Amino acid sequence: MTPEVLRTAALMRAWRGEHDRVGLVPTMGALHAGHRSLVERAVAETDAAVVSIFVNPTQFGPGEDYRSYPRDLESDLALLKAAGAAAAFVPSVDEMYPPGDAARVIPGPIAEPLEGAQRPGHFSGVATVVTKLFALVAPARAYFGQKDFQQLRVIQQVTRDLALPVEIVPCPIVREPDGLALSSRNAYLDTEERERATRLSRGLFTAERAWRDGERDPRRLRERVADFAETAGDLEYVSVADPLTLEELEAPADRAVISLACRVGSARLIDNILLGMPLSELR
Repeated sequence: MTPEVLRTAALMRAWRGEHDRVGLVPTMGALHAGHRSLVERAVAETDAAVVSIFVNPTQFGPGEDYRSYPRDLESDLALLKAAGAAAAFVPSVDEMYPPGDAARVIPGPIAEPLEGAQRPGHFSGVATVVTKLFALVAPARAYFGQKDFQQLRVIQQVTRDLALPVEIVPCPIVREPDGLALSSRNAYLDTEERERATRLSRGLFTAERAWRDGERDPRRLRERVADFAETAGDLEYVSVADPLTLEELEAPADRAVISLACRVGSARLIDNILLGMPLSELR
């Protein structure tokens, strides 16, 4: 089935009126197997799956890659057809942010550390566009990947705080056979950078093994990850935090999320691993 391409809010609302229980997968395009896993789950769990493809300008800061961000609508639609999506919502910037647009969603403290500290204003842009998508699509469920862990938590927080009638479904990271987390920005990596980038997940897996062996000291876990990640590129941070609050852990705990950000060549990559609790219990 070829997905119906909807380019305006009016068409999106009209399509929504013809379907019952809709699943939404918000994306910025440049789709890969990680996105496909989200779409296939939405297809399996709802009456109709719609995928938004919109490179959202308000979540990019000065000097970031908004203009160069990968865009390939033809390939995206082919993937959506193979995955069984019913529709693709592909609005213009003016459609999502019409003249005079000024309102923004401020997510609160959960958006302040980690990516929020490195990219001021980023999560306000994310929360705003996702809230608009929820208003236009009115999905029963929306699917978000674990790879953008803080984004997932921000959306859960905003959805709860604003009493939005959407169930947020966390979905696990999809990785290459060598462990590299799938990302649209992996397209920026040359062969040598691609090899170095695998050291990020290797550091996380080393910390995971240490956790299984009983290690709970946050400092030691950070060090294990950093030993690998520092050789991959320009390491921005390694965090060992509480998965619900994202507050940095200074003492042993029975759950943690270890996350990192590193610039490898021109690609800024993020990755994480969740310890001590299943992803399905993240609320």
